[in-house]
Amino acid sequence: MAEPSGLFHLLRAGPGRFLCYCRPGGAVCVTDAMEVWAADLGDCPAFGCRCPPEEHSAMLRAALGRGTAELSLGPGSATLRLPEEPRCPALALAQLPPAEARRQLQALVFGMAGCIETLERRLEAAVETLATSCSPQKNSAQSQQLFLPDPSPRKNRAAGSALPAKRKVPGESLINPGFKSKKVPSGVNFEDS
Repeated sequence: MAEPSGLFHLLRAGPGRFLCYCRPGGAVCVTDAMEVWAADLGDCPAFGCRCPPEEHSAMLRAALGRGTAELSLGPGSATLRLPEEPRCPALALAQLPPAEARRQLQALVFGMAGCIETLERRLEAAVETLATSCSPQKNSAQSQQLFLPDPSPRKNRAAGSALPAKRKVPGESLINPGFKSKKVPSGVNFEDS
């Protein structure tokens, strides 16, 4: 019982939906979950195919990936057509006997379950890696910073903090602190007006 390998592709043929997948060793299978049609690319059962099996397999995978492969069913067989590939226009698939089809479907189900399990583990590991790369202490400090007052001295003076008041130096401007007038302050003369 060979489990599927490679990618899974959905195909439509008339009103039905089909799943196309590859098995190790170069076999291509198509199923509607009740019956299975298969072909071994090593035997190259393609109609008018003029390329080696490896190249045919690559063309088939590319056509399936683009969604250009077409499936047609016949009595006891199926044909997978690749309209964009003139060197490998079609692949003949034979219907498997019921006992072999059951084994293939069982292998497909457990193979897909294995793929899902592997993907779930990889996803969990990626989430854990992302979670640990962001330090919880750093995130906590950043979120608390949003709610704490700004520790800058300007805002604290306005809020009435306990910082000592700066003494005014004679001649220092009230409007522009730190600037000293070059003239000696003389005060206000009320009699000149």
